[in-house]
Amino acid sequence: METIVIALGGNALTIGGKLADAETQLNIIDNTSLQVADIIGQGYKVVMTHGNGPQVGGIVLQNENSAAITPAMPFDVCGAMSQGMLGYHMIQGLQRAARLKGSKASPVAVVTQVRVDPEDPKFKNPSKPIGAFCSEEEAKKLMAEKGYVMKEDAGRGWRRVVASPLPLEIIELDAIRDLMDAGHTVIAVGGGGVPVYRDADGDLNGIAAVIDKDLASERLAQDLDADIFMMLTAVEKCYINFNKPNQEALDELDPETARKYIAEGQFAAGSMLPKVEAAIRFVEARPGRRCIITTPEKAVEALAGNAGTVIR
Repeated sequence: METIVIALGGNALTIGGKLADAETQLNIIDNTSLQVADIIGQGYKVVMTHGNGPQVGGIVLQNENSAAITPAMPFDVCGAMSQGMLGYHMIQGLQRAARLKGSKASPVAVVTQVRVDPEDPKFKNPSKPIGAFCSEEEAKKLMAEKGYVMKEDAGRGWRRVVASPLPLEIIELDAIRDLMDAGHTVIAVGGGGVPVYRDADGDLNGIAAVIDKDLASERLAQDLDADIFMMLTAVEKCYINFNKPNQEALDELDPETARKYIAEGQFAAGSMLPKVEAAIRFVEARPGRRCIITTPEKAVEALAGNAGTVIR
């Protein structure tokens, strides 16, 4: 039985880059869950992860705007909130999908901590987009009023960016393995995991950041010795010259060609770049592995080799 780690992007849970309400978000997850249920039905052992960039941005905004009424939670706690919310919806989606397909499901979500280095240089260079897209005018207003760092995101609009340190260790890894071995479909490392660091006493403490979901998911895929790593996002394939007249879809990629495109700046930081970097790490670690990048609705087709971009 092959193990596949499926990472669902946070932007794939939005509507045109705008945050969805709870019902709409659950409907989106329901559609993805039907694809995942088919994959489970093919005999794969599935572990799911998910992004939280748009959602944690919305939670932070809610906290800030209601601070005069109820105490605002720190950034790491907001990340944990997003894990609980999306994990809950994904459990329900997988249960419904199993019922519709006449199969059994035993999904479980694990609030996951991921250790980072508090001295990671990425803390001094925020790059991870969170929250909804906005116009340049709105971005300038937020920078002036709230002191946010705002950057243009791959031609899709402006978003707030925060520190995105590299994932070093998945704290709940043994629990995830145990749940997998017991036959559960595990949902873990949500939003890249809650970023934590160890203090001088060895205790874990939260830190304000959002770990890139694709890099953390790849870390999990490596630790579980997965055979396939699938990243589901808002576009069907990787592209070069994205959003330009000479845009070109990539059906297959090898690490050497991928590094060439990275050097050319073909993949946007905070969106496709970490996906391609994670794919390279995953496939080079063990022969015979493959990584797939596609949209949620194309997951089953892509696994069969009929959609998406495959990195070998």
